[in-house]
Amino acid sequence: MSQPILSLAPDENKSKAVANLLPCRIHHDGPIDPASTFWTPTTTDDGTKLAYFRGRKLQGKVVKIPEQCRGVVVERAPEKDPKSANEDVLEDLDADQEPEQIGSMKITAEFDEMVVWGHETVADASADPYVRSMGEWLQMADRIRHRNDVTGSDQASSCSTHERPDVDIVGHRDYLEPTKYSNNIPEQ
Repeated sequence: MSQPILSLAPDENKSKAVANLLPCRIHHDGPIDPASTFWTPTTTDDGTKLAYFRGRKLQGKVVKIPEQCRGVVVERAPEKDPKSANEDVLEDLDADQEPEQIGSMKITAEFDEMVVWGHETVADASADPYVRSMGEWLQMADRIRHRNDVTGSDQASSCSTHERPDVDIVGHRDYLEPTKYSNNIPEQ
């Protein structure tokens, strides 16, 4: 079995959070003043979330994370140098490659729902690529998770190399969108 390339370390002080997916790009990376000074969402009578961000009206839809999934907020954990300056290190000069470094992330909060916000209207799966991609990701994760449950000839037929699905999930910038396979032959 291959070595992991990412490890998640739980934090004993982790808190409960609600993830918010905003329809904007913020060109800032770093700490900010408390969010309560500019982010005060409310709930309307029909259950829709309502907020104003920089004067723009936003309406939000709560999306529950399925029970078989877990939402986490992570931050990069400080790297630990496996070699100490005081230790003698044996090197294998015949080794072809350096050992892969394992990235480490610390879980700082968990969430079981997220709010997907839209400009002036509630985001829906037919028009919003983020809502649609979340549903597609959860379906794909469920299929991968249940792939091990398939046994015997069913597994062989589902993994056939000559079968190809009609839709592939392709990462593009900040979201995923379904795209048709291309065989480089122009359609007529």
